[in-house]
Amino acid sequence: MVLVYDIKLDKEGPKVLRRVFKICKKYLTHIQNSVFEGEVSESQLMSLKVEVKEYLREEIDSCIIFTGRNNIWMKKEFIIKEEDKTSNFI
Repeated sequence: MVLVYDIKLDKEGPKVLRRVFKICKKYLTHIQNSVFEGEVSESQLMSLKVEVKEYLREEIDSCIIFTGRNNIWMKKEFIIKEEDKTSNFI
């Protein structure tokens, strides 16, 4: 799966950003700024969603999760700088 988030950096933003980052790091591999990837079980995915949703602010922040039945259909292509911190996707 791939998870990306966008946190508005207003007065509370940095605090929300740190908390969401720590939660995502617990389940996934951090690959770039607000982007994480990895393989998780269904129960881990549910826990991740619940934990992240606790801190995201409606109408201000966003989080998108891309999942698939298997990682065969996902091709990772780097443009300019290749920094492969994980081999979860081919």
